[in-house]
Amino acid sequence: MTRFPFYLALAGAMLSTAVARQADAEEKVARGKYLVTTSGCHDCHTPWKVGPKGPEPDMSRALSGHPADVNLPPAPKASGPWIVSASATNTAWSGPWGVSFTANLTPDAETGLGKWSFKNFKDTIRTGRHMGRGRPILPPMPIPMYKNFSDADLEAIFSYLQTIPAITNKVPEPLPPSEVAGK
Repeated sequence: MTRFPFYLALAGAMLSTAVARQADAEEKVARGKYLVTTSGCHDCHTPWKVGPKGPEPDMSRALSGHPADVNLPPAPKASGPWIVSASATNTAWSGPWGVSFTANLTPDAETGLGKWSFKNFKDTIRTGRHMGRGRPILPPMPIPMYKNFSDADLEAIFSYLQTIPAITNKVPEPLPPSEVAGK
């Protein structure tokens, strides 16, 4: 009695399962790319440059956060109804909270999300705190809106972010309100 048909059927089932898993993973990454694109992540986490039609995201530094090589002067003092200011790169913001710098979302292991787990990412969005337990995530990050993403959406976003090119870019730590000009 030969067992060849049994092993052939088993191999076929295993291959079919692997193909289905790969398709699911590709769909998850595609969904994550869609969510990152439509949720405005590039608006702040991708440094801007001046292009032929004015300011535009510098996609060669996509989602790498505030450029480490851009040294800014002290933030201007808030005055009247103008209480928020932003750098020309749109990656540094100043307001009553101090100065915040947008994070590197690329999978760089030392300066981005490369060592993060999905749990770290989800906890950060859900709690509004770095790694779910550290310092507060500061404006302009729309945590009050983003915490409404489903777990599946957050998993798709995280999966997509793990597929983009890693960019080494150490973003500065936030500055407290006392370091904003005029305070």
